[in-house]
Amino acid sequence: MPIKGVLFDFSGTLFRIESVRSWLAATLAERGVSVDDTDFERYVQELEASGALPGGPPPRRVPGDLASAWASRDESAGAHREAYTGLARQVRLPHPGLHDALYDRHRTPAAWHPYPDAAEVLASLRNRDVAIGVVSNIGWDVRPVFRAHGLDTWVQEYVLSFEHGVRKPDARLFHTACTLLGQRPTDVVMVGDDRYADAGAAALGCEVRFVRHLPVRERPDGLRELGLAAEVA
Repeated sequence: MPIKGVLFDFSGTLFRIESVRSWLAATLAERGVSVDDTDFERYVQELEASGALPGGPPPRRVPGDLASAWASRDESAGAHREAYTGLARQVRLPHPGLHDALYDRHRTPAAWHPYPDAAEVLASLRNRDVAIGVVSNIGWDVRPVFRAHGLDTWVQEYVLSFEHGVRKPDARLFHTACTLLGQRPTDVVMVGDDRYADAGAAALGCEVRFVRHLPVRERPDGLRELGLAAEVA
C-alpha cells in the first residue's frame, strides 16, 4: 500500500520524557529547595513507585480516591492534573508546593527529548508530500514541545485526547485525524509504542506499526527502521 499519511503517537514514539531523577532535580532547583542525597534518592524511588511522572513508570497502585480521575485522565486537562498530582502527593516532599511544581515541570519542553531520528523521519515524509498528524492520549497541549524542538515544521494536525474528550484506542480519535489530514484510513499508517492504545487505528483500516518504548539513548533509529519514506506513493 502506498503511504499517503502517517499518524504518530507523542510520548514514547517521537519524544521521551526525562527520567524521574532529572524531573525531580530540575524541579527542586527551579524552586530553590535543597535536600540531602539520602532524602533525594528516597524521593526518586517513591515517585517512581507512585507513577507520578506522566510518560514515566506506571503506578504500582492507584489509590481508590483517584480511581475516577485515573480512568479519565486523558479525557480532560482537569482529570489529568488531578490524577498525577494526586499520585505525587502519596510522597511526602519537603515543600507542599512541589507536587504541583512537578506536574508543571513535565509540561515544559525542557522535560522532553525527541528521539534521535524523529526530525529526519518527519522531514523525509513531508518532503515526499506525506500528510503527518500526531494522535496522543494526553491531558495538555503538546504543540509548544514540538515548536521548541523544531519538529512542528512537519506536523500538519494534532489530535489530542483531552481536546476531544475521547482517548485511544477509541477509533473516533483516529478517524478525526485522518479526516483532518484529508486521507482515507486505508492510506494511513499509525506509528506508536502502545500495542493496546495505538492498535485502535486498525479498526478503521489503518496499518499500525510499533516502535519500542525505550530511553532516547537506547533507541537511536527505531523510527528510521520502519522504512516509511520508502513506501510513499
